[in-house]
Amino acid sequence: MTRSITDLQQKLLTSWLGDFRVVQDHSWPLQDTTVLQVAAPDGLEFIVKASTTSHHIRREIAAYSWGLHGLDGRVPTLRHAAPEAGLLVTVYLPGTLVAGTPAEFDPATYRAAGALLSMLHRPAGTSRSYVRAMTARTSALLDRAQGLLPEGTQRGAKDALASLEPGPAELVTTHGDYQPRNWLDDHGLVKVIDFGRAELRPWVHDLVRLSHQQLLARPELAEAFYEGLGRVITTGQEQQLWTLENLNQAVGTVVWAHRVGDREFERQGVEMVTRVLEGFHPYG
Repeated sequence: MTRSITDLQQKLLTSWLGDFRVVQDHSWPLQDTTVLQVAAPDGLEFIVKASTTSHHIRREIAAYSWGLHGLDGRVPTLRHAAPEAGLLVTVYLPGTLVAGTPAEFDPATYRAAGALLSMLHRPAGTSRSYVRAMTARTSALLDRAQGLLPEGTQRGAKDALASLEPGPAELVTTHGDYQPRNWLDDHGLVKVIDFGRAELRPWVHDLVRLSHQQLLARPELAEAFYEGLGRVITTGQEQQLWTLENLNQAVGTVVWAHRVGDREFERQGVEMVTRVLEGFHPYG
């Protein structure tokens, strides 16, 4: 067993799974969560996520309580959870990660991923505080990004943020990191994993990363994705939410990447902010 698993977590895992063995370590660099593929004595395989510091464990456990019912076979099935111990176990979901494979640039993948996202995006009510709270968080991020963004970009981002109106926001279940590194391709069936950033948010939140990465300057992929999703931004309020979500994620990328020393990712964050200020739209 890895030293990243505490004695308490080890005891819980043994009580749940028996004398299991580690098949593969899927932990990400620069992350504070251990992710292991394990096999139980009966041959069944599971994914174990463990951390004593990451809030993503609790968020993923919470996501199963309010948003993932009826998606069996398309999302991991939660088998065991101990939020106080920072531990969860899901049934292993077969498939190949889309990122880095030919499927990453296949329109069929994006059509299927869009359709899956439409099933995930279940209505969760209206919030009259979401925009105000997100604006405050983004403003705080901009303060932390002082000196990391060009002066004109910093000023433009603050002006754009100040121009947004704090109206109501329709919330849905969002994944929080919906992109090919979290998609599986199982003989043409697209699945999604890793709900550590799941939360109730506006639906446009899940468009941001894709739009700045795989869909950027690839209209055939964008067209397929939105065909599967079955919706596009149509109202002024949705456009404002799109701008707000972009500013939050873009500036957050700059701040986080700088903190961990990932200069390339920091540069990408700066480019994201610049595109947003230039009127960046998710589908041209």
